[in-house]
Amino acid sequence: MTSLPASTERSLGLVIDLDTCVGCHACVVSCKEWNTANYGAPLSDQDAYGAHPSGTFLNRVHSFEAVPETGGEVPRVVHFPRSCLHCADAPCVTVCPTGASYKRAEDGIVLVNEADCIGCGLCAWACPYGARELELAAGVMKKCTLCVDRIENPNIPEIDRQPACVRACPAGARHFGDLADPESPAAKLVAARGGFDLMPEQGTRPVNKYLPPREPVDLLAPLLDPLPQSAGGFLGWLDRALDRI
Repeated sequence: MTSLPASTERSLGLVIDLDTCVGCHACVVSCKEWNTANYGAPLSDQDAYGAHPSGTFLNRVHSFEAVPETGGEVPRVVHFPRSCLHCADAPCVTVCPTGASYKRAEDGIVLVNEADCIGCGLCAWACPYGARELELAAGVMKKCTLCVDRIENPNIPEIDRQPACVRACPAGARHFGDLADPESPAAKLVAARGGFDLMPEQGTRPVNKYLPPREPVDLLAPLLDPLPQSAGGFLGWLDRALDRI
């Protein structure tokens, strides 16, 4: 796990379990619904039921068939959720010509001030994860906010003060917390399961972490061992799969 900078009081982010995600898209639907109702202008769709639909989604899920490099193993389907990773060194913030993209010092959340955004798309070009979305109706860039209007809202039940995607996940594959606090449940989960940074070679130091799929070593074993994190293992396969997005 890559260490996070000490410049922020907290580093709020997501931990996504690729072993548990079933690809149901409940996180996608809940994100779209919540942010359409609460994120300034609605997240629009164009020709939603036509031949060439498009729209703004702050969270997407990609599904891949992971084919083992060695024979004798059964291929498996891996569902890969993708949204803003709230990077410690966020290139989208660096390239923004108006300062509309910024990272909050108190918790590390990367946000967009839509009043200053000119929709130039430089942040989308700079983001190696494809996490920026151009809202065509409003002409501005949008992205995951970790539902700041939920997590900071004292007028809703405490159990709901977490991102909509986390609250909606029926499989418990998404976790939210302070990754800068080693004693937080999210950070402990990352440490226990070998959570990893997505595309660490980019040097962005993402706050969000992914937990690798596990495979049984024995049908009678009560626990599952993590896949080896080598270039030829799951992480190597994931890098190749992301190249096709």
